[in-house]
Amino acid sequence: MALSFNALMDAVPVVIKAGNVPNIVGEAGIGKSALVAAVAQKMNAQLFTTVVSLSEKGDLAIPVPPLTADSFIQTNQYGRLADVQYGYAHTLVAIIQYAEQHPDQPIIWFLDEFNRGTQAVQSELMNLVLQRQINDLVLPQHVKLVLAENPDSQMQGFADSLYGVTAGDDAIKDRTTRLVMSASTPDWLAWARQTDGTGHPNIIRSVRDYLTQQPNDLRPLQHDDDVYPTPRAWQRVSTNLSQLDNAPKAVQQALQFDIITGDLGETVGAKFNQFLTRGITVTDLFKHADTGAILDEPIADAFSALSIGERQSLLIAAGKLTEMPLTTGIYAARWLTLLRQLPVDGQFAVVNSLGQQDGWLIALQRATDEASKALGKTVLNIMNGQAFNA
Repeated sequence: MALSFNALMDAVPVVIKAGNVPNIVGEAGIGKSALVAAVAQKMNAQLFTTVVSLSEKGDLAIPVPPLTADSFIQTNQYGRLADVQYGYAHTLVAIIQYAEQHPDQPIIWFLDEFNRGTQAVQSELMNLVLQRQINDLVLPQHVKLVLAENPDSQMQGFADSLYGVTAGDDAIKDRTTRLVMSASTPDWLAWARQTDGTGHPNIIRSVRDYLTQQPNDLRPLQHDDDVYPTPRAWQRVSTNLSQLDNAPKAVQQALQFDIITGDLGETVGAKFNQFLTRGITVTDLFKHADTGAILDEPIADAFSALSIGERQSLLIAAGKLTEMPLTTGIYAARWLTLLRQLPVDGQFAVVNSLGQQDGWLIALQRATDEASKALGKTVLNIMNGQAFNA
């Protein structure tokens, strides 16, 4: 069974605190690195990362010749022996130094893309994972290991995977806890709304609004063969468009489509570009909602110009907005006005989709605001086959 980002935020610390090694398995770009960074922050742990796929044999510990006379051992019967020393990679040196300076703070050493390293590299890391030791260096107890892998066709549920991975040793499988990660749009959108160190959201509003309406496009099961959307690709779209906003309008218009499709592929890229071009978002529907149920004229015209399916998607997405809940009268009244513009089957499609969410209808029925109560009754009537008209 696969776990969402939020579920893994709970599962990974449990495995670590139990003294075991989590092995997070998921498709490329699904958010494994972001997950580990978030776990480290949650645990107040210092994070160090080694990308195993970029490592070569000997990168962690390289034999070096004796450096002083004390490095030689004279035996009575077998001659003079050299006690070979090792030079360790900078990451490992930094981990040990940090561990000594902060003995009470947990440290996470993240071995990313573990099964994309060569067999020689994986073998070199074997004692690190199994015995917490590299040659004569033993990891401090507060250094915790976390692995991440791409799916292997030999793994259960990933028979069709085509990643160029090196199948892991059975000892690694037996000594780590495999946690399969799935792409969850609600989880990703919750993270997308959070702010970074500069006070800006992790993902720009237009991307969040689009994926609220089209949640399956975060990581579509059916996609182009070459370039296609992943959570990581959407993050690149967000940063690229933020930078593009600084360019002159003519440059934006000339480059926007190609930059978007360069991350999302032709199919989803064209849909998202069309969404941007139409210039209406979910949150636009609630602009100035406190002034009444009537939309601002430009937004009303843009909404009317949309296809029935696009309007349905917008209303479904708007009904899910936690920051503008339909249990608040001003939003309920506006949403009801917009629902009125759909044909009977469109009304049913919208309320039926939202009604499948746990607690959505119950929340409306429990609302104390009169407009929200009226909306709840209308929704029940529509679900019972009674069309809502002006």
